Amino acid sequence: MIHQYQNNGYNIVLDVNSGAVHVVDQEAYDVIEVLNRMNEDHTVETLKSPETAEALKKELGEKYSEKDLLDILEAVTELTEQGRLFTKDIYEGFIDVVKQRKTVVKALCLHIAHDCNLACKYCFAEEGEYHGRRALMSYEVGKKALDFLIANSGTRRNLEVDFFGGEPLMNWQVVKDLVAYGREQEKLHDKHFRFTVTTNGVLLNDDIQEFINKEMDNVVISLDGRKEVNDRMRPFRNGKGSYDLIVPKFQKFAKSRAGKDYYVRGTFTRNNLDFSEDVKHFADLGFDQMSIEPVVGAEDEPYAIRKEDLPKIMEEYDKLAVEMIRRHKSGEDFNFFHFMIDLEGGPCVAKRLSGCGSGTEYLAVTPWGDFYPCHQFVGNEKFLLGNVDEGILNTDIRDEFKCCNVYAKEKCRKCFARFYCSGGCAANAYNFSGDICGAYDIGCELQKKRIECAIMIKAAEEEQKNEEE
Repeated sequence: MIHQYQNNGYNIVLDVNSGAVHVVDQEAYDVIEVLNRMNEDHTVETLKSPETAEALKKELGEKYSEKDLLDILEAVTELTEQGRLFTKDIYEGFIDVVKQRKTVVKALCLHIAHDCNLACKYCFAEEGEYHGRRALMSYEVGKKALDFLIANSGTRRNLEVDFFGGEPLMNWQVVKDLVAYGREQEKLHDKHFRFTVTTNGVLLNDDIQEFINKEMDNVVISLDGRKEVNDRMRPFRNGKGSYDLIVPKFQKFAKSRAGKDYYVRGTFTRNNLDFSEDVKHFADLGFDQMSIEPVVGAEDEPYAIRKEDLPKIMEEYDKLAVEMIRRHKSGEDFNFFHFMIDLEGGPCVAKRLSGCGSGTEYLAVTPWGDFYPCHQFVGNEKFLLGNVDEGILNTDIRDEFKCCNVYAKEKCRKCFARFYCSGGCAANAYNFSGDICGAYDIGCELQKKRIECAIMIKAAEEEQKNEEE
């Protein structure tokens, strides 16, 4: 499968199955487009056939010389011989192995607090209640969750625990106690916990900051961008905006991380489709690690993104990509999560095919100890997997998630992005199609655009590197 597109003056050809990226001139771009249209499954033999050369001359002979066309065809044939163009899909043959592989639990999302001190208008967790009741996780429940993770992690040494909410800092003592317990267990079981926390920053202070910097491998801090944007969607319950309180805390906190992982995580809605301005605002505030996610909401919500918004959003991603290139050249770099892409390595085959591992390797734990496939399924009893006392009871649901992969999703099969997004979010697919193997169409379109921009940025960086050499 070949995917071609033009962005910011670059002609880009992606060989989907090998992951090879080619930046070409217009003539080569046109030749590959014709070849791909003729046959998506070219072999070296078909490329070398006289019929292929004749078809090329017929299609492009008035635009380019015969010699140039044949030279490009020869180069394309050589790339195909090398396995870098028109490659075959070798991954589908592995899918049964991926589905049948023995999985271990390696990560938990601990809902340390089903309560929040903000009233964000788009919150899928209903201000922390998750379709249920307000509650704080007890130390005993959290301890059992960590014990479950250790017992079900097999030989895997590195384990991940995210303290999530609601707002985790509303149950801070239990967070600290669980980290201490985890550190004790590391020594006993030869494990290593990678703790993370997601916070809105309202309760952040010097003591909490010091503890986080000592114990947390990554921190997600929530901010939506410019003051008017943030305060419209992330107010306190009395309606007052949160920007003025949290931004100084976040700026101080980011500096204190001293190169350790953190990122500012925002959400853009229909109210701020010019979200590239919010990302630039993050950078201007001094943050260098950031993400701003498209809101996911029911179509009848006034803030929800609709199909007619897509052209504007695509334009914003393009603007943001160009701005990142500009800032890179001037030494003002920042990382934007959705534009971070590894074209040389990337995840293992199982990850490429089946994604985040929700429901199998990754579980969410409610304050009272119930297991769900991930935080977005919490509260939907259909997806209740078990609990910290009895373990996984609903193995049918677990097995359904185990079989969720890019080849089980019809829309993924012919999508160029499938090995980058790994089929996307199962929760969004279920919420919009009724099936975890379905698709959230708007999300798919945005994901494809982000991947295109990310590859283009890599092309620009490579060009700059060659110019400097």
